[in-house]
Amino acid sequence: MIEIIDPERCTACNICVTACPTNVFDKTEGLPVIARQADCQTCFLCELYCPEDALFVSPFAEQPQGIDVVAARQSGLLGSYRRAVGWTEETEHLREADRSFRLFGQ
Repeated sequence: MIEIIDPERCTACNICVTACPTNVFDKTEGLPVIARQADCQTCFLCELYCPEDALFVSPFAEQPQGIDVVAARQSGLLGSYRRAVGWTEETEHLREADRSFRLFGQ
């Protein structure tokens, strides 16, 4: 479930608003707002596409975990899904298994 938009990292690009298949966010004049948290399907697309690592989606879909933005920053949770799947420069090497599978069908 979407938990956090970090106001210090978010640049209001609204990519999360566009990427969300269940319309969880509202676009505003400033930062997007988590308007319908209960509609979050924990697909991680908003966190995956956020270029600033300003979002945290909890893997627990049933109910909000109540983590605050300071704790998320300190623990490295912001953008953790992007890193885990190799969508950042420092974790790009994690995609090698996917490339090999596509190239060689194994």
